[in-house]
Amino acid sequence: MTQPSSTAHAHPGTAPPPDPRRWAALALLCVAQFMLILDVTVINVALPDMAVDLELGRTTLTWAVTAYTLCFGGLMLLGGRLADALGARRTLLAGLAVFTAASLVTGLAQDAPALLGGRIAQGVGAALLSPAALSLVTTAFHGAERTRALGVWAALGGSGAAAGVLLGGALTEGPGWRWVFYVNVPVGLAVLVALPALVPARPPRPARLDLPGALLVTSGTAALIYGLVEAGDSGWTGSGTLLPLASAVVLYAVFGAVERTSRAPLMDLRMFTRRPVQAGAFLMLVATALLIAFFFLGSVYLQHARGFGPLETGLVFLPVAVATGLGAHLGSRLVGTLGSRPTAVAGLLVAAAGCAPLTRLSDTGSVYAVLLPGFAVASLGIGAVFVTATTTALALVDHQEAGLASGVVNTFHEVGGSIGVAVVSTVAATGIERGTVGGFTDAFTLCAVAAAVAAVLSLALVPRGKPQPTGGPHAH
Repeated sequence: MTQPSSTAHAHPGTAPPPDPRRWAALALLCVAQFMLILDVTVINVALPDMAVDLELGRTTLTWAVTAYTLCFGGLMLLGGRLADALGARRTLLAGLAVFTAASLVTGLAQDAPALLGGRIAQGVGAALLSPAALSLVTTAFHGAERTRALGVWAALGGSGAAAGVLLGGALTEGPGWRWVFYVNVPVGLAVLVALPALVPARPPRPARLDLPGALLVTSGTAALIYGLVEAGDSGWTGSGTLLPLASAVVLYAVFGAVERTSRAPLMDLRMFTRRPVQAGAFLMLVATALLIAFFFLGSVYLQHARGFGPLETGLVFLPVAVATGLGAHLGSRLVGTLGSRPTAVAGLLVAAAGCAPLTRLSDTGSVYAVLLPGFAVASLGIGAVFVTATTTALALVDHQEAGLASGVVNTFHEVGGSIGVAVVSTVAATGIERGTVGGFTDAFTLCAVAAAVAAVLSLALVPRGKPQPTGGPHAH
């Protein structure tokens, strides 16, 4: 997000004495962040049951996933500025309260508007909570301790996504899909009660808020996703598709103009002149789009076309989570020895190779012989791309710009998930609505092509060289 405070760069001799409560506070902050990551994927396995209970069509199911990540990513930079202006602890508690209440509303939903309204509110709460929590982590720890704390924080990303599909399956098959959201309520309330005693209040820093910028970039992305989803019903040349896509272009252009003239821009567009940031944002967008698309497509295919139960579906994704983590570990070693470009290209080519068997799915073939190995191989490559995206953007820019670069990359992380689900939902529209395999194979073919094209583009976009850690903040 935004750079948390000047103490992030203080010399060891001038750092304030460590707070004895810092590790307990980190544990609670990690629990809160874990809930946010969980909610990106936990809903996927529950989608078929939600569709039956609430009579939801493909479009609404797609928005049930993307509304959350859209608001989370689109408002994250504003959340970071609010943490500066109002104080990180106050912003965190406000975000946690909104997220917890929104989870209850979503679980109680009886129709599509209530469900989507709750998901939007969850995204708003997450956008307030996450950057404020990261700010508190980076200011509570110093030196080697900060590196350890940020390592724990970064590990939440993969584990949260993995736990999401497994927990989603267990809850949906057990007490029901509503508990996918209800589970956040007692956890959120417990953290709300405990955090004030462990996290000291720090004075806010003066900061201007770029509310017009936040609304423009979020509205532009919403219009983009709406157009991509609508293409599944109206076709790519229909007015219902082209008008929202054109609106997105206009809104992004206005956003760029506002940011260039603002005294306190939400996003310093000059960051996009930095090649490492361009590369990191691109890689993060592609990797997240592919991974969240896998969760979405795989869950609907297994339950609609193959008759799997929610828990069995969640278990199928466990090797995917393990492979993603292994890929991230391997990627971190390769980036340090070979450099960013070879690691990114290799990771994307492995992802494309993993998608290849998914293009030949059938109504009768073995899931464990085709889909599961394909997902695992593709996820191994995607894990390496995630690490390359983060290290390239943060370690190849100046130290003082690490916070800004982190905010840009994390925004593309959430928005990438929204765009990925929107695109594959449209391509797989016939399969999702009729439970036939054809639409799914088309969507996985697109994933394979996208990964291969991204590998070629990475040859030109990703800079040479081996990143050196800056210690700058990063989220997931």
